[in-house]
Amino acid sequence: MPPSALKLGFIGGGLNSAVGLTHQIAARMDGHFQLYAGCFSRNREISAATGAAWGVEAQRVFDSPESLLANESDKLDALLILTPTPAHRDILLQCAKTGLFVICEKALAVDMREIAAIEAAFSAPPGRERLFVTYNYTGYPMIRELRARIRQGFLGKIQQVMVEMPQEGFLRKQADGAIAPPQAWRRQDGAIQTVSLDLGVHLHQLVKYLTAESPVNVYATGRRFGEVDGILDTIHCLADYTGGVMCNYWYGKAALGYRNGLRIRVFGSRGAAEWQQMEPECLKISDDRGWQFAVDRTHPDNLEASKPRYQRFKAGHPAGFMEAFANYYTDLAAWITENKNREHVFGLEWAREGAAFLESISRSIGSKTIVPIH
Repeated sequence: MPPSALKLGFIGGGLNSAVGLTHQIAARMDGHFQLYAGCFSRNREISAATGAAWGVEAQRVFDSPESLLANESDKLDALLILTPTPAHRDILLQCAKTGLFVICEKALAVDMREIAAIEAAFSAPPGRERLFVTYNYTGYPMIRELRARIRQGFLGKIQQVMVEMPQEGFLRKQADGAIAPPQAWRRQDGAIQTVSLDLGVHLHQLVKYLTAESPVNVYATGRRFGEVDGILDTIHCLADYTGGVMCNYWYGKAALGYRNGLRIRVFGSRGAAEWQQMEPECLKISDDRGWQFAVDRTHPDNLEASKPRYQRFKAGHPAGFMEAFANYYTDLAAWITENKNREHVFGLEWAREGAAFLESISRSIGSKTIVPIH
């Protein structure tokens, strides 16, 4: 790591974590962050093994967030929270007292009540500008290209958005004929369904990021089609947005054939565009004269995606999920050190609107009515 790299402390994200290794690689990919210390797990053995595997000095590896904060806060530049979502609030309340920049894996919290408590803790300046949530899909160059083209009016007035994220994990069988059981905290629903905290939170954020519009009301329905009892695993909903935009959502974990079927289609008065995560380098565009064409990351007419920062390697060698994550970490570093790239980093206001939208989805499913977003 260069001497200017920001010193980063991990809370959670150990070797047994679903997301820890991804964050560890992405944060360090472009040299902006150095993994300096961590409480990777409350299990002493897992935390120690993770630190050893990732090159963290043994004296900087802890088995509780409290001991990490007490011993290392004065040496760190930022903290990264990678615990299960239900544990975020209490840890964030502790982190708020340090004055450090705090980066938290989505979803920030399980409901609006927790969001309010976190906002209160980060309310004193400059606290609100020191808490960020990782929405990594916005790091894809072609998503940023689509956003830039929408801002330039290439598609005309945005009218409709279709966004979906089907997965198959609650029906896909392993070799022994059983499904892989999700973590215990993912097997119970609260004010917001867990499938919304996992998937819906990304879709809301993508729609807002691309269109700059916000949801006004929502009508939703949910079902359980998978083999995990006690929770909904599939949600469909229609939402009215500001600006007269209509949005159609579909996400869930019981759609066989989809490992992660993230797709977004945006329809305007002059054109339409489509992006799929399985083909991340390509943006498909149609116009009002019948032309249909595709642009990739290195197209000479790109507004955003052909910038040097996205060209870690030449065309024909696709960049993917890990690089998208790294792009987001580069933006975080630019904001922390130079107050730059704010349009690509996301904090409390994004988390609050997302939680309000997802809670409204839950209420709509329960009441079978259209629910306004408050």
